[in-house]
Amino acid sequence: MWSYPYLRHALIAGSIVAIVAGALGWVMVLRRESFLGHTLAMVSFPGAGVALAFGLPPQVGYYLSTALAALVAGRRGSTQRSADSFRDATTGTVQAVALAAGLIAISATPSFVDATTSLLFGSFLGITSMDVIVIGIVGATCLLATIAMARPLILATFDATFAEAAGLPVAKLSASFTLVLALVIASTSQITGALLVFALLVMPATIAQRLVTRIWVSGAVSVGLALAIVWIGIGCSFFVPVLPLGFSITSVGMVLFLAATAVQLRPLRTKVAVAI
Repeated sequence: MWSYPYLRHALIAGSIVAIVAGALGWVMVLRRESFLGHTLAMVSFPGAGVALAFGLPPQVGYYLSTALAALVAGRRGSTQRSADSFRDATTGTVQAVALAAGLIAISATPSFVDATTSLLFGSFLGITSMDVIVIGIVGATCLLATIAMARPLILATFDATFAEAAGLPVAKLSASFTLVLALVIASTSQITGALLVFALLVMPATIAQRLVTRIWVSGAVSVGLALAIVWIGIGCSFFVPVLPLGFSITSVGMVLFLAATAVQLRPLRTKVAVAI
């Protein structure tokens, strides 16, 4: 695979995205903000569609739309738990409107079908060396920012009331993490597409948190699983061309998720059998 430049770009960019998405996704799942992450991914689609309609690279739309959505969503504090139901309903409405707006925007492009498929489900054919550089810079910045606020952010995740009493800026931490998450989603969307971002954001983190109880070890396992999913997924799409990249990555993640679920349930079945 290394003999093809476009595949080298896809493997390098995919590895960067996997490392950052595995780390940020682990925090996102821990904070129970998966629905928020999914909404940011949906917003990236109309952003890319508008960029294509104006003759701009879709990457510009990815980053601008998700960053704008994060600034709006990040204004809330993570301690406002009483409004969760209303916020989720609003988030779902935004998702539907974002997808519809993206469809209208991208319909103005000549290659409607190809562009829509690529933006929604991902493709490694369009990853250039400049994209790799941009993804690397954004990924490194997001990873360093997450490491810098990791300890207070984890504390605020487990006990926001205590964190506020200790003087931590819980609302600002939540807003900062939302913005960093949005940039990571914009980078990941270029590999997996807007609809399949969760293959790298949620699956590795969920598997790691099912199998490992120690916090920092669980985060490292999430990153490793994300790397494995990307490399195996790209390999499957390369050797079996009929498999789209997004499908391969998502399928590999699902197989690992089912395997982790089986491993987790095995001690439970043993305990039930002993009890009987």
